[in-house]
Amino acid sequence: MVEISGKVDVRPATRPQDIPFEEILQSQHPMVFKGLAGDWPLVREGLASPARAAAYLKALYSGQPVVGYIAAPEIGGRFFYNDAGTGLNFQTERTRLDSFLDRILDQSASSDAPALYIGSTDVDAYLPGLRAENDLGLDSKVFGEEPPLVSIWIGNRTIASAHYDMSNNIACCVAGRRRFTLFPPEQIENLYPGPLEPTPGGQVVSMVDFRNPDFGRFPRFRQALEAAQVADLEPGDVLVYPAMWWHQVEALDAFNILVNYWWNSTPGFMDTPMNTLLHGLISLRDRPEHEKRAWRALFDYYVFGPPARPAAHLPERARGALGPMDDLKARRLRAQLLNRLNR
Repeated sequence: MVEISGKVDVRPATRPQDIPFEEILQSQHPMVFKGLAGDWPLVREGLASPARAAAYLKALYSGQPVVGYIAAPEIGGRFFYNDAGTGLNFQTERTRLDSFLDRILDQSASSDAPALYIGSTDVDAYLPGLRAENDLGLDSKVFGEEPPLVSIWIGNRTIASAHYDMSNNIACCVAGRRRFTLFPPEQIENLYPGPLEPTPGGQVVSMVDFRNPDFGRFPRFRQALEAAQVADLEPGDVLVYPAMWWHQVEALDAFNILVNYWWNSTPGFMDTPMNTLLHGLISLRDRPEHEKRAWRALFDYYVFGPPARPAAHLPERARGALGPMDDLKARRLRAQLLNRLNR
């Protein structure tokens, strides 16, 4: 594993209301809040023993099948691509949560355990009642009218390769220790992103193995390391970081639980920008450079510049889609776009 000197800022907070969400988003500055979830019963059960934490979850389990990820010991816990790069190095199976928890516990003393992992499972659907006593109780105005999506992640010693999410994230370390290695969005080129599909977990991942980076193949990764920040979390610690930050997540113990809150600061009618990126690949990427420069100027003017600028000189009734966006305008634009795409 490479040495990284940068550390995520640790701030005091005794209540979730103390988290400076707006500062984190505006400054693009991740923060750790030590022990903020330390009073959760599930955290206390995990500190007592993995078996007690597992029993706590089993008592709340709804019985719905979950998706388990399983990989051979040889991958070292890193869910990634196979050696040929033609597929993934793990399998998935539909299983019961309680039986998968037993599987993790049964392997916890083994030095040759397979990698076992349950990722991004909706807490309210699969563990109803968990949040009654294990919740941050978030009510900040930063969440607007869209409540956060609360998910649970469970496994043994596993690694989620560096990737980005399109949502802001509150990561609560509940059982076991976790290490987050974070990079600001502008480091994308230095992280050597992999294929758009397939991906190990839904998002594009870095092709660099942080444990043993091949600097001959990935020389710019040294620059990414200079910008990296590490957050080492213990049970009860909370990490908050903005959307689009790249992050590798390493579970350091034989039994780990993480609960996270994803939220977006944008209205629900807004489309995912990934659709724009995918369409850009077929409509813009391979055009002549002089045309791409012209289109970059158009995007800067209409999309990335001040929202009010393109329509400021137009009569209000003539502004159409250039005026403030709302649900009705978004529906109309989406219908126009679908008609154009279905040519």
